[in-house]
Amino acid sequence: MSNKKILLAHGNGGSLMHRLIKELFLPKLNNPILKELSDSATINYKERIAFTTDSFVVSPLKFNGGDIGKLAVCGTVNDLVMAAAVPEYLSLALIIEEGLDYGLLESIIDSVSKAARLACVKVVCGDFKVVEKGACDKIFICTSGIGRVIERRKLSLSRIEDGDKIIITGDIGRHGFAVFSGRGKIDAGFVIKSDCAALADLIIPLVKRTNDIKFMRDPTRGGVATTLNEIAQGAGVGIGVEEKQIPVAKEVRAASELLGMDPLYMANEGRAILIVKSGSAKGILARIKKHPLGKNARIIGSVTKQAKGRVILSTLLGTRRILDMLSGEHLPRIC
Repeated sequence: MSNKKILLAHGNGGSLMHRLIKELFLPKLNNPILKELSDSATINYKERIAFTTDSFVVSPLKFNGGDIGKLAVCGTVNDLVMAAAVPEYLSLALIIEEGLDYGLLESIIDSVSKAARLACVKVVCGDFKVVEKGACDKIFICTSGIGRVIERRKLSLSRIEDGDKIIITGDIGRHGFAVFSGRGKIDAGFVIKSDCAALADLIIPLVKRTNDIKFMRDPTRGGVATTLNEIAQGAGVGIGVEEKQIPVAKEVRAASELLGMDPLYMANEGRAILIVKSGSAKGILARIKKHPLGKNARIIGSVTKQAKGRVILSTLLGTRRILDMLSGEHLPRIC
């Protein structure tokens, strides 16, 4: 790792910043649009587009399965995918604390570059600011993303109706526990790897193939429980889920029992919840399971007319209880 440090002068718009852009950012993220180094990227569109923005303040910066750079790309890409859009372009804004190791910054930009390449998106514009020591925690990343909405596909809460099935694309809770473990909070002899991944390659072919996917959302902060509540309340429907059908890895279950933290409320960064037409659910599930990111996918419940605006969990003990939205902060700075 280099002994060079990021200085306040790197963020003042002068020669040091221009040198950093040309020596670090351009070689790793280069494409014809970014190469212009314009204040705005000029992109021609005729179709419907999806536009999203996000910020990332995860602590620690590196965790098992990823880092803040990979997380920024995957999180932004996934927000576009949930709108049935094919991700194409990202912006990348960095707020960096004076004194950050140059080598650490380089490794994060390497992660951005690799994640963008795998997700088939281009970083076409950005910004770079340096703040005084103590004014931020090493590095914060802000992103925006643009994608083309797939023709004749409109995902909406208004399309959800009684009998629709609920699919989760993989086992839950990994990201939250991986970040928590990275803070040295877990030492129980097991390793939990974040599920951090871009979902375009898994989801976009499904959306292009069928119009029976009615709504999608990625269960990030607040986890599956909070996301299901958002859907139930937004659509004005009831949702019933079966605890025995919800996939949880052994190491995640062990950590949850040790720490008293419910995986249903832990963040995910490579999973999606799909609301699909009942008659198509098994076929859609089968296609999801053929993809490496979907091998643990399950149908976990269904939409119902009863208990509108509520999520009802059928437990392993054979009882039923209301699954509430997360109240308070379960785990801060996980994305």
